[in-house]
Amino acid sequence: MNYLYNLIVFLTSILLPIIAVFNKKIKLFVDGRKETFPKITTLKNQEVIWFHAASLGEFEQARPIIEELKSSFSKYKILVTFFSPSGYEIRKNYDLADVICYLPLDSKSNAQQFIGKLQIKFVIFIKYEFWPNFLFELKRNEIPTLLVSGIFRENQLFFKSYGNFMRVALQTFHHFFLQDETSKKLLESIDFKNNTVVGDTRFDRVAKILQQNNTLDFISAFKNNQYTIVAGSTWRDDEELLINYINKNDSSKEKFIIAPHNINKEAIATLQKSINKKTVLFSEKEEKKLADFDVFIIDTIGILTKIYAAADVAYVGGGLKTGLHNILEPATFGIPVVIGNKYQKFKEAVDLVRLNGCISISNQSEFSTIFTKLNQDKNFRLATGNINKKYIQEHLGATQKIMNYLKTRL
Repeated sequence: MNYLYNLIVFLTSILLPIIAVFNKKIKLFVDGRKETFPKITTLKNQEVIWFHAASLGEFEQARPIIEELKSSFSKYKILVTFFSPSGYEIRKNYDLADVICYLPLDSKSNAQQFIGKLQIKFVIFIKYEFWPNFLFELKRNEIPTLLVSGIFRENQLFFKSYGNFMRVALQTFHHFFLQDETSKKLLESIDFKNNTVVGDTRFDRVAKILQQNNTLDFISAFKNNQYTIVAGSTWRDDEELLINYINKNDSSKEKFIIAPHNINKEAIATLQKSINKKTVLFSEKEEKKLADFDVFIIDTIGILTKIYAAADVAYVGGGLKTGLHNILEPATFGIPVVIGNKYQKFKEAVDLVRLNGCISISNQSEFSTIFTKLNQDKNFRLATGNINKKYIQEHLGATQKIMNYLKTRL
């Protein structure tokens, strides 16, 4: 299995540059990794705490710990690596990290070169990032390694009869900080008892959002104190349901803010043309009387969290096909959240659907019915939102528990 894995990594390193010629995202993936080793040379002779996140969601789980470390242990340099361009491109300028770069492909030589160039004090991998060659090299160098906000499922390779190669990789972790009891039981079933259930650090992250100024003047001007639905991180499948609802909605007192996941010009133009009501783009908002528009399309990134603060109800995209986006950001504002029906891999979504704070839909009829009810029944809307707010408040504290562990070892 070890040989087969390394062969796959080798073949991947050959194929990706070819695919990159035809695929913009893969080109970012390939070109970005060319900058990794030059970037980490700036950390030479300095003690480093290294965080690795697959993408944006996992970075948000790392973020509360980074903030605490910067506050309490400022002598250490913070290195953040990403696997995916969708995480790196959005957070490559994050100001609390000293270096942000892509993780090289998981070959033995890359792992040796990467780790050999750094004086790593601690490594923190997020959620479910397991790269065997990097993990084996960290163990060989006796570098303490943690998994934070970890979550395990029965169908993962670790728990299969043929998964010994990956089980061995797990032996490199000094401690697992887990999200739930199910993950704990699964780990202990393969004799990994060095674990603690602390929950998800994202709860601490989103709770802090309430302490910042979330006002955006242009959003306030558009909303104009009217009932507003915010649809965040939408994909085309989500938008088809939303567009149909908007176009058939006769109410002049219901406003919509759409923040698509894909903001390239062609996709935004297609979205705008498909809406029959008065629509304005973020990029064209200047000198417009925003209160006169019914739909506001956000063709930029980085402001969705503050936009959720203005919502009466939120729809979070990705749950129909591509993978559900972050529902905790709107939930922290104490508003109802509507999602698609493919959410089972996201613990917070499973919990909130069960508690009735988050509402899952699978077709146009369900979409239109629930949004009509949320608009017309204020008591239902407020009660649903309060379930979400209470849920977040009850799940705070993971960051502090992890910091208590780190403080005794730094």
